[in-house]
Amino acid sequence: MKTDQEAAPLPTLYRLYTVGAQMASPILDRMQRKKLQKAGVVKARLNEPAGFASVKRPLGRLLWIHAVSVGETLSILDVLKELRAQAPRMTVLLTTTTTTSAELAAKRLPEGCIHQFAPLDTPAATKRFLEHWQPDLVTFVESEIWPHQIVSVHDAEIPLALINARLSAKSLASWAKRSDLARALFGRFTLILSQTDPVRDGLRAFVQEPWKVVTSGDLKKSSDPLPVDDLEKARLARAIGDRSFWLASSTHEGEEELMSGAHRQFVAQHENGLMILLPRHPERGEELAEALRAEGWTLAQRSKGEPITDDTQIYLADTLGETGLFYSLTDLVFVGGSFVPVGGHNPYEPAHMGCAILHGPLYANFAQAYADMAEQEASLEVADADALGQALCDLWGNDEVELLQANAKFYIEASRNIRKDVAGHLLALIDT
Repeated sequence: MKTDQEAAPLPTLYRLYTVGAQMASPILDRMQRKKLQKAGVVKARLNEPAGFASVKRPLGRLLWIHAVSVGETLSILDVLKELRAQAPRMTVLLTTTTTTSAELAAKRLPEGCIHQFAPLDTPAATKRFLEHWQPDLVTFVESEIWPHQIVSVHDAEIPLALINARLSAKSLASWAKRSDLARALFGRFTLILSQTDPVRDGLRAFVQEPWKVVTSGDLKKSSDPLPVDDLEKARLARAIGDRSFWLASSTHEGEEELMSGAHRQFVAQHENGLMILLPRHPERGEELAEALRAEGWTLAQRSKGEPITDDTQIYLADTLGETGLFYSLTDLVFVGGSFVPVGGHNPYEPAHMGCAILHGPLYANFAQAYADMAEQEASLEVADADALGQALCDLWGNDEVELLQANAKFYIEASRNIRKDVAGHLLALIDT
């Protein structure tokens, strides 16, 4: 397909970026190779970031989607299913940059999908990648803006989409200061699907044809519930029994001590109280276990197979890919990344499981979602650890928990069609 948009001139800043990327290419290639090697990636795949494919290109149409890491990958898994359902003969090539997202892809990619590590945004890597894969459509997810790849795809007359676009007000203001570059890059997209109206309006300032930037809604909201091991859920439910318990999910460094403080308030009111702690980065499990035991907690560590007993006060769920399991067990959850400046984490996943959702005040990444949920009484914001502890004590066993749960479930069920619409938009770009 031939793209029809008129490209804005490439400013000096872009040309400087390209020269810098070309000069840095050998260093970037070695750094990425060593990073993958250290993470245990097999030898045959170590050169994928340099643009060398490790598998052959299948025959037929191919859609390349770049989703950077775990969060973005989770957000589009159901879109991949929709694409395959609507176009079963088309291959989807998913690229990410992290090994954790590669592991997730290996477990959960639908049939007919291929995973590769994303090419570096350098002239050589991009050229090799595009020459090998020859995609019929290229799609970036959320805030992935890679200048050389955008220009190269456009020059190759391949339609280019940005889906689930998410840029903060600060990012949009930063792009506005470099408006020549913003127009040159965003103007080369054939279609931009935004999570929210404010992002849509901000991006329309950088394109000549505003109708190519539309609001689709947040794909994370439209995803299916996370997978749950029902046998393991039943086993853990028996171990917990009738104890009072809550879940602290997706916590970051600096938040676990706050969770500890809130839990002290909880156990002061509920003597047998249990906290399930699910850190955002499970590899921090050892240091967390050591720190929590030093605070005097009786702790069981899931990664070591330690069971929940009557004496367990904190269950450290330091494993990967079991978030759905713990959401399915829990009525009351605090979603982390919201007491520290990382922008908050996905509230849709616990909403799917009918959890009563609490969160802190730092949630820029999900500002629209939490605003909508607050309006519908589907979540509750707490200011600090003391407020969290008090809320946990007030809510446990209270009818308000059931109201929060029901409202969260209703909120999420209203958005089922987002992923179908996004898949339809993408396939229309290929079929046009």
